[in-house]
Amino acid sequence: MWDLFVDSLIILFVVVDPLGLAPIFAALTQGESPSAKRRLAIRGTFIAGAILLIFVLVGDSLLSALGIGMPAFQIAGGLLLFLLAVDMVFARQSGIRSTTEREHREAEAKKDISVFPLAIPLIAGPGALTTVLLMVGEQGDDPAVIGTVLAVLVVVLLATLASLLLSTRLMAFMGETGANVVSRVLGVILAALAVQFVLDGWQAGFSYIEGATPQMLTL
Repeated sequence: MWDLFVDSLIILFVVVDPLGLAPIFAALTQGESPSAKRRLAIRGTFIAGAILLIFVLVGDSLLSALGIGMPAFQIAGGLLLFLLAVDMVFARQSGIRSTTEREHREAEAKKDISVFPLAIPLIAGPGALTTVLLMVGEQGDDPAVIGTVLAVLVVVLLATLASLLLSTRLMAFMGETGANVVSRVLGVILAALAVQFVLDGWQAGFSYIEGATPQMLTL
């Protein structure tokens, strides 16, 4: 379980990228009082945590209900994470974690960014949701695995909350360039992990086909 904890912690930390969220949060909350920033950070992190928790507990059942096998999800999830990694390496925001221009204006007009875009898609975006499903994988009925993934989720969310609360200080210390350097390094790591997910899914898919009977393949 320790290996699962360490591997999952690295993957989810890279995907959520708490340090990379600091400049985005600072820009979205510009002009807000320190107490308002603290409230938005806590509320947004809590909501994102609730969404990710739901995916940890029922995500595997959802895939089964839709008839999606884990190998297929590993390949699709790996490709999605690879796209996210490319954006991180080039220090750009795409549709995976960013918002459209209309969505951004709507968020500014509401003054409450905790649900959107902070919780979704910045923290609990498609990449993070895919990652927690991949972490649970085919062992979603094992309480030890669920407990390990939940522990990882708590650690990453606490790190995210700390980054949001200290966003002003972090930006003063690192600056935009420093944040981009960290994001690029994490992006390279995520790219390698994403490719590994695809390879694992490809191998598992071929193993299933080789072990399946003709009757199973025609279903």
